[in-house]
Amino acid sequence: MILDLTPEDRQLFEETLEFAARQVRRVIERYPDFYPMYTHQGRWKHDLPAWTHWCDGFLPGMMWIFTQRAPAGSAEAAYWREQAIRYTRPLEPRRHDREVHDLGFIFMSTYYRWNQLEPDPAREAVLVQAGRTMALRYRDKGRYLRSFVAENSLFIDIMMNVGIVFYAAERTGDRGLYDIALQHCLTTRRYLVRGDGSTAHEGLFDTESGEFLRQSTHQGWRGDSCWSRGLTWALYGFGTVYGYTRDARFLATAEACADYYLTHTPADGVPPWDYDAPEESRRLQDTSAAAIAASGLLQLAGLLADRAKGALYAAAARHILRTLTTRWVARDDPDWEGILKGGVYHLHKQLGVNESVMWGEHFFVEALDRALRADRS
Repeated sequence: MILDLTPEDRQLFEETLEFAARQVRRVIERYPDFYPMYTHQGRWKHDLPAWTHWCDGFLPGMMWIFTQRAPAGSAEAAYWREQAIRYTRPLEPRRHDREVHDLGFIFMSTYYRWNQLEPDPAREAVLVQAGRTMALRYRDKGRYLRSFVAENSLFIDIMMNVGIVFYAAERTGDRGLYDIALQHCLTTRRYLVRGDGSTAHEGLFDTESGEFLRQSTHQGWRGDSCWSRGLTWALYGFGTVYGYTRDARFLATAEACADYYLTHTPADGVPPWDYDAPEESRRLQDTSAAAIAASGLLQLAGLLADRAKGALYAAAARHILRTLTTRWVARDDPDWEGILKGGVYHLHKQLGVNESVMWGEHFFVEALDRALRADRS
């Protein structure tokens, strides 16, 4: 996938990544060995609840991106590699963590990137074990990986985590793992992605029969609404799964979600927190969903044989990044500890609303890096 950036865009994106690196360095120096989730009034460290323990991979994930971007052999590369390892190693015991459905977020952001840069059988084993642990969430009746909240619950978010099961299957040749991941994706596609490309946050099943009961939500407006971050998890996740399977059904689903995003999001490219929320509530935008969409669209552009549509998705990602870098980056607020303002974690619980959120930071940095790597100017 090739992207044409103007000299102004390239400079803006590079300067934003430099700012992001300064903000990350500031956080790890101010709060050593702390794994933040969302800011409160612009500050990462606070006593507010987390709801679930799913974000620890995102901070070191950014450090691995900075490591890769730094000139080889430079002091900058050595610094970021040291810090990335420092924040990645403590995650290793979580390869056995059965409490969360987010092992893809935790390990593909960290150990996968580390192993890509410096292949090692021990790191490979950590990733494979994380995939095997993730696969233990599978419920044969219903054919889905259960969410962290209940046996009968399927989350759209898991589309961003099922990739680690595919990875483990690929590296071990374990057909059982592959089938678990495949069936989960087919179930999610059938019950959580609607005909117009919109998505539900959660699906509920009868645990005895496996029968699908209804769509529901924890973070969206209603069970039948389209929570924007969930939509972008699907856009990105189904694209990733297509990369593993080359199953055209998953590429078509990723495109349907992308098309819904592009046709229903305001002109600036930043969606409301939920597309179906009442008008006053819909004014609250979620920059983290926009960052996920930008990275997912760039990935999708590189997967498509249709070059014209790929160019459309790449141009849309570029537009989203222009908006985020010019309107939402905290560069002019010296007291703000995050990179990207305007993220939304959990509106109903009033957690991280209109704040920086760690997944928004991570996917914003990833999208900027992807755009610059794809640029041919």
